[in-house]
Amino acid sequence: MTAAARVMDEQTILPDAANSAEVVDLLQVLRDRGHNVPEARARLVSADGTSTKPLPDGLHDILVKALEALASGYAVTIAPQHTTLTTQQAADMLGVSRPTLTKLLDEGKIPHERPNSHRRIKLADVLKYQEQRRQERRKLLQSMTTESLDMGLYDLPASNLKEGPDDRT
Repeated sequence: MTAAARVMDEQTILPDAANSAEVVDLLQVLRDRGHNVPEARARLVSADGTSTKPLPDGLHDILVKALEALASGYAVTIAPQHTTLTTQQAADMLGVSRPTLTKLLDEGKIPHERPNSHRRIKLADVLKYQEQRRQERRKLLQSMTTESLDMGLYDLPASNLKEGPDDRT
């Protein structure tokens, strides 16, 4: 199997109870040596220990998220993605049908290119649309909750409702 073919393989890593302490320790080390502290930045060390390189910020964040999931007992799947998607790939990623995605493209809600008869969508544009939808849903849910509180459907007053970037669902 070629190196390019191996890169495109999806791989799932299951949490291992025998290694859970090591995962938690590594997670703590990466959190302590985050990319916000340049002098304490985590580094990759060669197998023979002769060379080291700083861990790139994006890779640091991916490792922290993967370790958090494993430490919580979740499996982690690594699945390489092309940076340009077909309409079916984009629809699958968004959890909508291909005709629904096509409608979004036609309405200009997601930018796309049409180099030939087939549309191509940039992964970054799909991720941006996905995040916009998440934010819209959060705002709508926040509004509905506030209205319910104001109508007395809950015991808490609306002023106790927390709003901010930490309210991720």
